[in-house]
Amino acid sequence: MRILLKNAIIIDSESSHNGLKKDILIEGNTIKEISNSIKISDDTKIVEDNNLYVSTGWFDCNVNFGEPGYEHIETIESGLNAAAKGGFTSVAVMPNTEPTIDNSSGIHFLREKSKEHIVDLFPIGALTKKCKGEELAESYDMVEAGAIAFSDNKNTVTNSDTMKLALLYNKELGKKVIAFPDTKDLSGGAHINEGIKSTQLGLKGNPSLSEELQLSRDISLMRYTKGNLHIQNISTHNSISLIENAKKEGMQISCHVTPHHISLTEDELDDFDTLFKVKPPLRSKKDVEALKLAIKKGIIDAISSDHTPINIEDKKCEFEYAKPGTIGLESCFGVINRELEGDISIEEIINLINSNPKNIFGIKNTKIEEGEKANLTLFNPDIKWIFTEKDIMSKSKNSMFIKKELKGKVIGIYNKGRLLLNA
Repeated sequence: MRILLKNAIIIDSESSHNGLKKDILIEGNTIKEISNSIKISDDTKIVEDNNLYVSTGWFDCNVNFGEPGYEHIETIESGLNAAAKGGFTSVAVMPNTEPTIDNSSGIHFLREKSKEHIVDLFPIGALTKKCKGEELAESYDMVEAGAIAFSDNKNTVTNSDTMKLALLYNKELGKKVIAFPDTKDLSGGAHINEGIKSTQLGLKGNPSLSEELQLSRDISLMRYTKGNLHIQNISTHNSISLIENAKKEGMQISCHVTPHHISLTEDELDDFDTLFKVKPPLRSKKDVEALKLAIKKGIIDAISSDHTPINIEDKKCEFEYAKPGTIGLESCFGVINRELEGDISIEEIINLINSNPKNIFGIKNTKIEEGEKANLTLFNPDIKWIFTEKDIMSKSKNSMFIKKELKGKVIGIYNKGRLLLNA
């Protein structure tokens, strides 16, 4: 198939065409020609838009699917469909399934199950067996099978010796350990951010200290082991200071934040709407502003949707009993583009969901040049639109952005020689 992207503005810092409006001719897996104007044959499909932008394909470094074991909330196929809808040509999938992805067989299962889809799936292996934080999982075998990193996701490894060994062992494998900073003794039984709001609503609060205390420990262990650490879902202003200081020391530390933690505050919880119950909880306005400033300063390296499908019965219940989590693949770009526009350039926004996380996890990025592999995301950053349930491809509908105005819409993706356009 021959595809012509007509008058597309190229956003790619590695391309000699960055920032320019060009015609791009694609044939199969390859970018064949980039020019101001390209003559085409009758068998060429033209893709055009009044404001067509193109970048290399986006990558979400932290998503949760249900398969195997929880297919009723998300299958691999439905999760990858949600990723495609959101403009992602690749995702990294967390291991907290049933059974847990803690061995090479699990890694092979994910890769085999996803290989025909237009979206690439990169498995993250469990850091410890069954994500229990006790005995290290079979990291070497999983790396050989294709794991790109290791994490127990939101099951924080509380045993410091286990975390120390994990950092040492995975350093030798050249892989990142992904940590979720949460002190369970402080956050256990909590439902929202600790503060005036939790007092007003009569709900147990999760203090910022819970995140910061565990993060301090992990940074200390990283200093001792000289390991490679990635921190997921940063949510407090003091966490930013800890990471900034660690980077100034020269540590191999990176981090990401979610769209909801840079756009929404604890005030969304006034009506006890369980769609806004997430982990870590939505924080204060001060925290939101600090996170956005940290993105502008380059302290935060990446943004991930933290796509977490939840069964409807586990959301339509009393707030205390509702499970935390929100889906986010389909709405991710529209949220972060709306929030960060004016603070950083569109190129920098795209890097947060593209080259930055790819570099962190050692995933080769393409570039928009003639002869290069065609792995592309097509989008219009200027469209304002209302996100509705009809825009959700996930099997679960637990999005906190339903009925909210977003800015920037995905037109489609191109990968593996195939074009997929959003309706």
